[in-house]
Amino acid sequence: METQNNKLTPVETGERITALDLMRGFVLCGILLMNINGFGLAHAYGDPTISGGSTGWNLYTWIVTNMFFEGTMRGLFSLLFGVGMFILLDRMDKRHAGIKGADIYFRRLTWLLFFGVLHAYLLIWSGEILFNYALMGFLVYSFRRLAPKTLVTIAVVLFSIGSFWNFMEYKSKVGMLETVEKATALKAEGKELDRDMKGAMKEWEQIQEDRSPESINAFNEGMRKGYFGVVAFNAPEVFKWKTYGPYRYDVWDVLSMMLLGIALFKWNILSGDKSVRFYLTIVVLGYAIGLTVNYFETTNIINKNFSYISFYETNTTYDLGRVAVSMGHIGLIMLFSKLNVLHWIKYAISCIGKMALTNYLTHSFICMIIFTGVGFGLFGKLQRYELLYVVFSIWIFQLIISPIWLKYFHYGPAEWLWRRLSYLQKPPFRKNFT
Repeated sequence: METQNNKLTPVETGERITALDLMRGFVLCGILLMNINGFGLAHAYGDPTISGGSTGWNLYTWIVTNMFFEGTMRGLFSLLFGVGMFILLDRMDKRHAGIKGADIYFRRLTWLLFFGVLHAYLLIWSGEILFNYALMGFLVYSFRRLAPKTLVTIAVVLFSIGSFWNFMEYKSKVGMLETVEKATALKAEGKELDRDMKGAMKEWEQIQEDRSPESINAFNEGMRKGYFGVVAFNAPEVFKWKTYGPYRYDVWDVLSMMLLGIALFKWNILSGDKSVRFYLTIVVLGYAIGLTVNYFETTNIINKNFSYISFYETNTTYDLGRVAVSMGHIGLIMLFSKLNVLHWIKYAISCIGKMALTNYLTHSFICMIIFTGVGFGLFGKLQRYELLYVVFSIWIFQLIISPIWLKYFHYGPAEWLWRRLSYLQKPPFRKNFT
């Protein structure tokens, strides 16, 4: 039976793991480097030739982000989410919470699912991840007590399935383009096309239409409408990714990293408890493997002049590169957390991490004001490298505001509300200085 001293409450400040907050802060800043392309440009998250520019500084920006940040920030965000859910469940198990702990866990995820829907539709961000994390979090519950080696094995299997799906998709696109080439030749000769050829031609024409300047201009104008207009314009894109995305990507991309994160946490790797030599080894191996893979992927795309099929071709090794680089990032962040330097910046970044949900939602709110017709209507008007000015400005803002906020409050406002709804009790909000 639960005693008063064993009361189920949110994690107190003193119980937090500093290294995890520091990593969460780094990752939250890093994920904006990738998301900003979706916030400010049409269909240019991966392919810089569609909009935003692909030469000069725009090309260099794409290369750096593609090499170091693409897939890795989302991967580490997923990893940390899995760790957070495990810590919550582990605390509940140690307090013998039983069904009450499960209630809190699933209620927490249900509210996150709801926040994700509001975030995607009302804050106009089709790339939001809270909804997807909640769905995958429901699955994490059943894996929490598995041994680390078992978790890693399952994660590797999931990665492999995702990579195989990417490979089959690549082969399908190759076949489609070959069919289009044959159909084009037959059409020029005035011959009749069969059903498969007509289907391939129609698919290719739609792809070309979606990438055309006219289509991009129409998308830009749609995102510059007033609030209700842009909400309606954005809704089909949100619906597409919230229905198609979970089974096409999230199980192999998100759940896999959540399970890997739990394994690494159980091995005490994410708490900063390992030696400097251990983390240096992770950095060297992770970057040696990951950046090599990413280099060949990036140069392959550039050498093939950003062709449509080159992106699908490089997706076949995507997970190998991103997971290895993610491990390198982990080692580097853990080393930084162990060094006795730059305490003020560590503290500021960890404060961003403690307010991760609030700061993540703030990204969307600020970008809605900057890019859509709700505010300045700059969607599609900045080049890719110019979007970095927005990123750096938001970083500086959050590095200043987050420590100030946490000086006076226990939690960020979104974190406090989430805890309030999850535990069905009112946690302390304002700090008492008396």
